[in-house]
Amino acid sequence: MGHTAGEENLAEVVRMAAKREVGWLTVFGFSTENWVRPPAEVRHILSLHKRLFGRVEELNENNVRVNWIGRPFDEPGSRTPAYVQRAIRQAIEDTAHNTGMVLTVAFDYGSRAELVRATRRAREKGTSITSRDISDQLYDSSLPDVDLVIRTSGESRISNFLLWQIQGAHLYLTERPWPELDATDLDAALSLLDNE
Repeated sequence: MGHTAGEENLAEVVRMAAKREVGWLTVFGFSTENWVRPPAEVRHILSLHKRLFGRVEELNENNVRVNWIGRPFDEPGSRTPAYVQRAIRQAIEDTAHNTGMVLTVAFDYGSRAELVRATRRAREKGTSITSRDISDQLYDSSLPDVDLVIRTSGESRISNFLLWQIQGAHLYLTERPWPELDATDLDAALSLLDNE
């Protein structure tokens, strides 16, 4: 029930963020660590993601363009089922014309896996590795660095999410669980950026 409520609230947060002209919103949809959850729970979460990526009409109404980061479907270790891959590709294609907020869903994503892959790919170039080389080899090097991290449910730790990209980001911590995150929280979080 919590996952279902979370997916419903994600749609609301996307609407609120688009209305506030947020340029980029990246959400942690499913981590590389989530595969160890009970199979029934994993199946339920996967079905919610298929539904999330199927909200194309609403995304288009809000001028939101869908993006995705995670283990590439064609690389070893990828576990994203074909039906979720199709839903992701279709949502990206069906919203590609939108010019508003970019909603990036991190699915089958783990920052450590991303950094290992980026380092390996940078090393394959045969030069000394710089920060720029790593940044260029991330799952999506076009994503800007993160300005703000919102952490819900009273958690005060950083999870395996965008570890490279959050350097210097503001942190907004709230006791509210994700399904209850509302406009008050979003506005309070965004106010941290007002002094920049």
